[in-house]
Order: sequence, then structure tokens, then C-alpha cells
Amino acid sequence: MIRINLLGAPKPKSGKKGAAVSMPSFESGGGGGSPMLQVAAVLVVFGLFNAGYWYRLDSEKKSIAVKMRVAEQKNRELADIKARYLERQRQADAYKRRVDVIDNLRNNQTGPVNLLAMIGETVNGTEAVWLNSLQDQGANVAIDGMALSNDAVANLISNLQKTGAFRTIEIKESIQDEQIKDMQAFQFTLTCEKAKS
Repeated sequence: MIRINLLGAPKPKSGKKGAAVSMPSFESGGGGGSPMLQVAAVLVVFGLFNAGYWYRLDSEKKSIAVKMRVAEQKNRELADIKARYLERQRQADAYKRRVDVIDNLRNNQTGPVNLLAMIGETVNGTEAVWLNSLQDQGANVAIDGMALSNDAVANLISNLQKTGAFRTIEIKESIQDEQIKDMQAFQFTLTCEKAKS
């Protein structure tokens, strides 16, 4: 049987058992130092690398925190600006609605006046015609009046068409008034469709 000493220490010559046991030596012939020293060096290098990596991550974290605070401040400022803008926009819309209402009231106020003035000038420019009533019915205007002849009614229709205020003018009736004995008189009714303005 062959015995191999794995401890590397020479076998004691005396026959005593329990002699001092020597620890194995890790010395290598390359002169690189003991393995414990090498492991310690690797751990130190790893520790330095880990510390550098941690320092870099910590500085990035601080940089991100600073940027986040700046971004949150900017966001608050922009939120304030947006709120002011929306409030001004609501005020502008309310103002525009009020102006539109006032303009519509002015147009509706002067619309019938302008219509009446135009028809009045047209009737004054036509001989032998008088108006009894004028009714604005929205899209149409009803005119009741009196003329000395049917030709005067035809002239009134022609003059009303020349104004361009009406698309069509229809005569509903033209009858001779029997109550007037001294002269010939005709009562007429016209329906005038307003032109789109």
C-alpha cells in the first residue's frame, strides 16, 4: 500500500502518533504572494469598483432629484399660466357673447326701421299711391294700400323690385273702392318676400 502525504509535511520519524501537524503552505513558485493576499486584493478592487459604481449611481440620483424638482417647479408655473389663460379665454368668450347679443339687438332694432324707411321712400317716389298698413311677417312683408289706378299699383311694384330688398312681389288683390264716389280708387294688397341679406 502506498501512502501519500497530502499535508506536505514530512512524516515524523519517531513512532509517536499525535505529533504536531503542520499546515499546508500555499506558496507558489511564481512569487505572486499568498492566495489570501490575492483574495484580499480582489476584494479590495471589487470594493473600490462597487464604491465607485455606488457613488456614480448616487450622483445620478441626486442629479435626477434636482432635475425633478426643477421640472415640478416648471410644471407648477405652467399650470398657473394655463389656469390664467383658460380664465382669460372664458372672459373673452363671455365678452364676445355679450357683444354678439348687443349687435343682434341693434340689428333687430334698426332692421324694421330701415325697412320702413325704404318702403316709405319708395311709396313717396311713386305717384298716386298711399299705404294703409305694413306688416313685417319675418320672411315676408304684407302691404295694404290705396291707389288712384291699377297703373299706380304696377309702378309701386316695379319701384319695390328696383330696391333689391325683395326677391318676389305678388299682388294678392286690387279692387275698386265703391265707397269713394268722387274719383276712382283701388285698394290693393301686396305680399313681398324679403331677399336674403
